[in-house]
Amino acid sequence: MIETADRIWWSLGQQDWLEAFHSHPKIGEKKPAQQVSEQSRAWSGHEQSGIENSARDTIEALAELNRAYEERFGFIFIVCATGKTSDEMLAILRARLENPADVELRIAADEQAKITELRLRKLIDNP
Repeated sequence: MIETADRIWWSLGQQDWLEAFHSHPKIGEKKPAQQVSEQSRAWSGHEQSGIENSARDTIEALAELNRAYEERFGFIFIVCATGKTSDEMLAILRARLENPADVELRIAADEQAKITELRLRKLIDNP
């Protein structure tokens, strides 16, 4: 199932990737751009748990750079947040803001693929 999902993901076009990105909340936020299932909302919250006890200045920097990222690239910052602290995500966001748009879209798509695999494994392990 995971191999099939990965094959399908990489066969999709950029517009499909962008549509998938819209179902994620921004790092540090709880609300996704589009309506999503309760399960998806719970997974996002758990995956972003590294943000929960972050310093206020880190949260503010993430919010500010999230806006800058979206303005620069036209889509939200996607990162597989599982196991990452807010400081790690902030460093990744800062570094990725320097990427050319075509490179960044591919990186974001790769991060989405990682998130999909994690979620499929959760479904397999906890049906």
